[in-house]
Amino acid sequence: MPAEPKATLQKILESLGFGATIEEHRMEEGILLDVKADDSGRLIGRQGQTLSDLQYITNRLLFQQDASAPKIMVDVSGYRAQAREALVRKAKEAAEKVRRWGDVVELEPLSAFDRRIIHQALKDDPNIETHSVEVEGTEKKAILLRPKH
Repeated sequence: MPAEPKATLQKILESLGFGATIEEHRMEEGILLDVKADDSGRLIGRQGQTLSDLQYITNRLLFQQDASAPKIMVDVSGYRAQAREALVRKAKEAAEKVRRWGDVVELEPLSAFDRRIIHQALKDDPNIETHSVEVEGTEKKAILLRPKH
C-alpha cells in the first residue's frame, strides 16, 4: 500500500487536537507538507523543536507503510523557509568574517538539519571550508568555518 503523506499528517494533527489545512508540494528532495493552522506557534514549538518532532514522526509512519516512501519535510506557516533564510544569512556573514580576518569562526550548536543547511550554503565557496564538531554536554554539534588553504 503506497504511503499517503498528506493524509498521515492530517490524522496525526487531528489526533493531537489541531485543526489545520495542509498543502502538498513536490520537490526534488521529496515532498513538502505546508501546514496552515490557527495555533501555529504550538505546532512549531521552541526553536522549531515540535515541528522537527512532527516531521520525524510523519516520516517514520510513512516509512513503516512503504519503505520506498519519499522523504517528507513539514513546515508550518512558512517557518522553515524563514529559518532557512536566516541560517543562510548567518553562514554568509560568518564566511565574510573568515575571509576578512582569516580567523576560524565557530557558530552555535545546531541540529543536524540546520547544520546541513549551512554546509550546503557554503559548499561552493572556494575560500571557506566547514566542519561539524562535537560540543561537550550536548547532542548538537557546532560548525567551524575556516579559510581553505
